[in-house]
Amino acid sequence: MSALAILSFSLGFSLSTQAAVNIQQWQTNQGAQVYFVENHDLPMLDMSVTFAAGSARDSQDKAGVAGITRYMMTLGAGGLSDEQISTRLADIGAVMSGDLDADRAGFKLRTLSSEREREQALAVYSAILHKPDFPEAVLTREKARILAGLKEAATQPESMANRAFMQALYGTHPYANDESGELTTVPQIQAADLRAFYQRYYAAQGAVIALIGDLTRAQAEQLAERLSAGLPSAEPVPALPAVAYPQQAVEQRIPHPASQAHILLGYPGVKRIDPDYFPLYVGNYILGGGGFVSRLTEEVREKRGLVYSVYSYFLPLSELGPFQLGLQTKQAQANEALQLVRTTLGNFISKGVSEKELKAAKQNIIGGFPLRLDSNAKILEYLSVIGFYKLPLTYLDDFNKKVAAVTAAQIQDAFKRRVDPDRMVTVIVGAEQ
Repeated sequence: MSALAILSFSLGFSLSTQAAVNIQQWQTNQGAQVYFVENHDLPMLDMSVTFAAGSARDSQDKAGVAGITRYMMTLGAGGLSDEQISTRLADIGAVMSGDLDADRAGFKLRTLSSEREREQALAVYSAILHKPDFPEAVLTREKARILAGLKEAATQPESMANRAFMQALYGTHPYANDESGELTTVPQIQAADLRAFYQRYYAAQGAVIALIGDLTRAQAEQLAERLSAGLPSAEPVPALPAVAYPQQAVEQRIPHPASQAHILLGYPGVKRIDPDYFPLYVGNYILGGGGFVSRLTEEVREKRGLVYSVYSYFLPLSELGPFQLGLQTKQAQANEALQLVRTTLGNFISKGVSEKELKAAKQNIIGGFPLRLDSNAKILEYLSVIGFYKLPLTYLDDFNKKVAAVTAAQIQDAFKRRVDPDRMVTVIVGAEQ
């Protein structure tokens, strides 16, 4: 079987979903946290290194530095050009990707575990982590690409709504930062800004290394030391400031000629480690997270046909991530649909959920949980999240138990305390005035 064939096949591989995921954890000499799952069923290795280097670490005058830094690290490192990086990985069937959100930035690598392939992949991966070049010509090209994207996004109703919503919800808090930066800030970003950001936020201290696959514990320890040894040395990244709750309702209407109106409502939600997480998670599945079986879909779409789509979710972060409801509808129906969503949310909070709804939600969530662990890539992401947010090592084993233990009273209590319908932020792009 070729390298590419094995890599493709591995997408469907997982640990037995009936068995506990045995997560081993330790710290490297440089202060990086390591989370490792050993499995030798296939000659594959997946890894990631994650840092507290998300868009919330941008300054207002240099918004976009975090995103450009992460991406530019893959476009020239250790004297290798972006083309050479791609070629060397492709030659051995290795696949690399990167992630960025408000809290985190990092890089993932999938490779065969055989020595030649593994070593060639690790040489490229290590260069990106340890020796990014930030070439000026590439930076100039990328800034032009980003600016073109920002100009295009400024005309698209969905992008306009998302940006305006986060700014209205978070104000001056760093979670209001857009990952792509601003039209006024991107042109000012220089290679020196990227180097300074890398040195400060891509340090070994506080980094999270996740490993899963065909390695022994001893090999995993050597690999983790190798990955962390070449990283910068810096003080731990400080915690982000607390998120303030809105003091009053905010509604912003933005004109747009599109035939559909895009509407977002929200409120500061939950942290990743939060005692209310599971009641809010299960409750939101009933409210708007369960697709066609959710109340919002039933009331707003199925019964009245007012929307093309409607949903709700909690996005847990280091600080209070957003609780967001979203819908798309015809401009002429926007106000009616918005009012119905508000009424449905208000009734949900004041009256709670039925035992029938709760039982069905638990069955669906628990029944679908094995799909969360049906590939190495998904398990790897959980390892990274567990490490970055300092969740218990038993998080995956405990998940279904926590869901099963949620009561209707806990859901109503949590929503009443954590969501205030009278002080929510609302952004409407394209509705009739």
